[in-house]
This record gives sequence, structure tokens and C-alpha cells, in this order.
Amino acid sequence: MQAKTEPAPPAEPSNVIPLAPPSENGQHSRFSAPENFINRELSWLEFNRRVLEEAQDPTQPLIERVKFLTIFSGNLDEFFEIRVAGIKQQIESETSDVGPDGLSPTETFNAIQRTVREMVATEYALWNDDISPALEKNGIRIHDVAGLNAKRSAWVQRYFRDEVFPMLTPLAVDASHPFPQLLNKSHNLLVRARSGRGGELLHAIVQVPRVLPRLILMPRGKGEDEPWDYIHLSALIKHHIGDLFPGLILDGAHAFRVTRNSDLYIDEEEADNLLRSIEQELRRSSRGDAVRLEVEADCPKDFRELLLEFFDLGEMDLYKVDGPLSMPHLAPLVANDAFAKLKDRVFQPARDPALPPHANIFEVMRKQDVLLHHPYESYDPVVEFIEGAAQDPQVLAIKITLYRTSGDSPIVEALMHAAIAGKQVTALVELRARFDEAANIQWARRLEEAGAHVVYGVVGLKTHCKALLIIRRDADRLRQYVHLGTGNYHPRTARIYTDFSLFTTNPQITEGVAIVFNTLTGLASYPGSEKLLVAPFDLSQRLIEMIERERDLALAGRSGRIVAKLNSLVDPGIIEKLYEASCAGVKIDLIVRGICCLRPKIPNLSENIRVISIVGRFLEHSRIYYFENAGNPNLYLASADWMPRNFVRRVEIAFPIEDPTLRDEVINEVLPCFLNDRIKARELQADGSYVRLKPEEGAPRLQAQLHFRERSRGQARKLAESQKTPMIRLTPITTPHEKTS
Repeated sequence: MQAKTEPAPPAEPSNVIPLAPPSENGQHSRFSAPENFINRELSWLEFNRRVLEEAQDPTQPLIERVKFLTIFSGNLDEFFEIRVAGIKQQIESETSDVGPDGLSPTETFNAIQRTVREMVATEYALWNDDISPALEKNGIRIHDVAGLNAKRSAWVQRYFRDEVFPMLTPLAVDASHPFPQLLNKSHNLLVRARSGRGGELLHAIVQVPRVLPRLILMPRGKGEDEPWDYIHLSALIKHHIGDLFPGLILDGAHAFRVTRNSDLYIDEEEADNLLRSIEQELRRSSRGDAVRLEVEADCPKDFRELLLEFFDLGEMDLYKVDGPLSMPHLAPLVANDAFAKLKDRVFQPARDPALPPHANIFEVMRKQDVLLHHPYESYDPVVEFIEGAAQDPQVLAIKITLYRTSGDSPIVEALMHAAIAGKQVTALVELRARFDEAANIQWARRLEEAGAHVVYGVVGLKTHCKALLIIRRDADRLRQYVHLGTGNYHPRTARIYTDFSLFTTNPQITEGVAIVFNTLTGLASYPGSEKLLVAPFDLSQRLIEMIERERDLALAGRSGRIVAKLNSLVDPGIIEKLYEASCAGVKIDLIVRGICCLRPKIPNLSENIRVISIVGRFLEHSRIYYFENAGNPNLYLASADWMPRNFVRRVEIAFPIEDPTLRDEVINEVLPCFLNDRIKARELQADGSYVRLKPEEGAPRLQAQLHFRERSRGQARKLAESQKTPMIRLTPITTPHEKTS
């Protein structure tokens, strides 16, 4: 009998880099070195720079450039309200904690203010030198009040007297009148006056009313070619400020804007009533500590110093702006339908052929899974699914998570109809969805009044997953129908955010969703799910296992491949595992819209990792995880980014796409389209900067979002005949505490 010999080990691929030995805590020290990580806050600022670049792009329609300018400015407001506010608190508390990148809070703050000043200078130069003159060439003019002709001046004076003056309340600031508590992001004027020549200096604050339009449209002629003439409300008040101080000699009036800490601080374990606690904190947050002061560029030094003293701010918190104090107040230009020629071509989402109008969605779902790609495919089937369930006598129960929804939500209206009809309705309403807290409190109360059971989530966790479970008594048995999404149940944002929706009756998935709901509303611990990855229970660990599997396959001489599409990549543990996989030879493509703390293209660390970001007409919001798994791929869609908060402090669901046709479409069509974008994609460099990609000579000019729009339009043409009859919507419900209109 011939002796057996052990087979020779496979040859190690030439691109494999030996792993460093583990450190004392079990991690590879060279992967966790600070120089391997990009600072979270600076990475976010680079994302907002990409938004600003869209406003700078002369190939964009003019009003779209204005839109991106307002988005950039609004993003920066939120950044100061939350992130900068938190960093300043760390500095004041002398917290010495440093992030994975090794920067202290003070170092981070200093880097932020340097970057923001440069970006704000670019923003206002763009407005003054490019966009504002271009608007004027197109008949859209924003005037200096002092430069108006006699006819316009007369109209402005009447408007001020009749509409504005009655709303103004000058507030004295002196020994007996302390500086008023001005609201977050409010516009105000600091006025200085004297009672007579050589008299004592007097100060007052005049608040710009929030109930009036910040951008005032002056009367137009009847001709189509008549210009659109606007003035800023704050400029109008400043011009007529003397009318508020008769008998005084004015010594100056200058506009300013203060940004405050708007984060909510709720100790859930100490809060007897979470809803009431959040309401109280919302009222407090509009008057939180000041974190930024914006003043007009010509504001004198003594005025600036006085304001900084009032708000207890330093010189580094001061921003002088040469133009509108708040770009988001240009929103009326973006919303004006008369400027359609200066906007992107109108886009109408198509219906998925599997769910034409009037389709019986329950019947379709019993036969097949359906995957929708929003906004290219209409969100209407999601709304119709819930509305149909509310009306269907065979539907016994509806369970849903609500993180954000629209102000006139047909989904919440349908849930209230279902509850009133006697169905068992359970809604997990996340009261702490940032900047939507007040709206969610309103919806929670209305749902409770209609008879729904409203749950406010789990202590210490935000319910961020997007899940809908419908229990229906079919002819053969009781069956569970599930919708899972990467985006919120928000019909409005579904038209401008890219997301996926899965409709399924797959028993393993529906049972997994039912377990998640029971865990969130009941007392039992989470027992696990074969198909779903659920945070904070097992999502992070199972992702690490799949990354390690690709690593081990590559080390064994087989191909390893990972593609992930995310909003943000921050989690240090995941980043270190991606570095390990890269060193083992795994090819990794990351499509990260916003924050990315991983440094690609570093030899012997991340040379196999490519990171791109796509910023375009729609907000890239979908999350896709792809692991090649030696030809037997795993594909997940998810509500979760790869951030510590998503793994530890939020309830998230990643769900598999297992139908071969649907899975192949995402793997072979959707992901390659993003990866090959050469128009709206920017590639992350090792130093943290981004380079806009350009089409290679002779190669097609692929733009992912445009490709999906054109494909949708083709699909819509085929289904045009079936779209002629509109769907019947449910009528709004009024509760006993509301009046009908």
C-alpha cells in the first residue's frame, strides 16, 4: 500500500501582505495606528465640500446650483448645532479623549474652523461673483433696498409700514434689560443709538420675524419677460430701522445670526415619561448655548466684540459673511415653478412592472418577491400596500417602525384608519429622530387617539430600522407579509433619496421580522435570526465574520471581493478588518456618500481598497453589502451605516436578497453602474482629499443616477397606458381635538 502524502499548500498570492502580529489586546497594532484613520469631522466637511462643488459646477442648471448652495449652508448649520457643539463641550469639560485618528477635541476644533472659514469664503465668492450675476442675467434680481428706484422704494415703504413694522419689537439692552434669549438660527439686528449729540450710547436688539418671508418678491408686470425682483427681509428692516427709534440718533445697525447647541440630552432611565421629557428638551434646545456667531462683513469691530461678549463666544467662533446671512432663505427661488427652464428636467418615477396600478399586492407577493429602486421606481406601491391593508377585512394586524415621515403622511393616515377599523396596529415611533422630534410626537399622539398601540422603542436605543409586518388571514392560512427598506416611510423624501424596498413573504424573513418586533415591544431577549442581521445584537459581529471569510479565502489563494455602499464608514473595528482583508489580497470597493474614516491607497495597508463618493441630483441613501463568498455571494440591503452608533446604539436590520433575478440585478447592474460612474463620482485619496473622476478617452460618459433615470423613463413609456386611472386615496382622519377645514 502506497503511503499518502499531504497535499502542498496553495501558493500565496503575490499581492498578499503579511499580517502584523497581534498586540496585547488581540488587535493588529499597525492597523489601529492613528495615521490610518481620517478624522470624522474633517471627513464630513469634505463631503459638504462635494456638495459645494455641485453648486460651483457651471454645467448644472442655474437653479440647481442655487439648490446645492442652500443644501451646503443648511448642512453646515446642522454640523455646528450638533457636532461642533459637542466638541466645544468636550473642550470645556477638559475631556482628553482622542479619536482613532489621534486628534484631541481642541485640535479637531481648530482644524474645523480653519476648513470652514476657507469653505465659507468660497461659498460667498461663488454667490457674489458667479451665481448672483447669472441669476440677474436670467431676470432674477435680489436688490439692495437703498438702490431701488422711486416706484419700487414707494412700494417697499408701504410694505414695511403695513406688513413688517407691526411685527417688530425693539428690545433694549441695558442694566435693567438683560440681553434677550435669542432663538437658534434667528436673524437679528444690533442697534446702537444716542439720545442726543454726545449722549450715552444705547443698545437694542430687533428680531427679524420668523413668520414673514425672508425673501420678499416685489410686484411684477404681466409680461412673461418681466424680471423677478426680490429683497431680503433683514435688509428691509435695516433700511427702515430708524422708524423704530424716533427721537434717537442712530449710531449703526448690523445684522447677525447665532447658532446654538441643538442636541437633545435625555436620561431615558430617569425619564418617567419619555414623550414629555423630549417635549421639554425641545423647548430648551432652541435656547441652548451659542456655538457660532455670523455677522455681516462690514460689521465694525466694536459691534462684533459686544456680540461675542453677549453670547460668551471667542473670536474663533465668529464668521464674517459677505452676502446673505443664511443661504437656505434662497429656497423660494428653488421652489418657484416659473424657473423650470433653469432646473433639471422633471422626473416622474415609473411603476415596477410587477406592481402595476390596481394590482393586488398581496396576491403578487404570494407569488414572488418584489424589489423597488427608489426614486427611479415609484414609492406609491409602498403607500398602497399600507392603505390596502388598512381597508382589507382579512388583515388582522399591522406593525411598523416610524423613524421619519412626511407632514401630511398618507401612511400614518392609513394606520389610523386601520386602528379605527379595529385592526391591531402597533407603531414603534422613534421620538429622538434628530430634527423630527416634534413631528414624531404629533404623529404618536394622533395614532394613540385613533386606537393604535404606540411604542417609543427600547431604553438606550434608537429604532432606526425600516420594517412593516402585516398579518393577513388568507384562504389557506394565516400569512405574514413584510416590507423592508433602506429608507424611511416618507413619501416625499422617497422622490429625492435613493433607496430600496423589498416586498416578501419568505417565511424565514417574515419570522425574523416578527421576532424583531416582539423583542422591541416585549420583555424577551433577542434569540437571533438565520436570515437577518440585526443591531445591536449581531450585525457588527456577522459583518466581521463575512469580512474575515473573504480574507481567509484570499489567503487560501481564492479570490476575495467586497463591495459596500454606505452613507458613512466610521467604525474603527470594521475599518481594521477591511485593512486586514486588503492586506490578504481582497479587492474592496466602497461607495461612501459622506463620512469615510478609512484611508485607501496606502501601500502595505489599503492598496486593494478603492473609495468613491457620488453626489448628484438625488441623495444617495441606500446601503448595500456584497460579499463574493467564492462564487456563492451574500447580498444584503440595510438601514445601517458602518458606524459605532449603528452597531451599538440603534436597532437596525440588514436583510438578504436571495431571489436569483433580483440578486443578479443588484450585483450585475446596480453596483457596477455606481462603480463605473465617471461624472458624479469622486475618489478618496490617502490624504483625505477627493478627486473628481473623468471619463477615459473613448469610454462612455457613465453617470449612475442619469442612467437609472433614463431606464425608468423607458419603463414608464411601456406602462403609460396602465397609469391613466389614478389610485383612490383614503380621506384624512380628524381626531376629536382637531377642526375640519
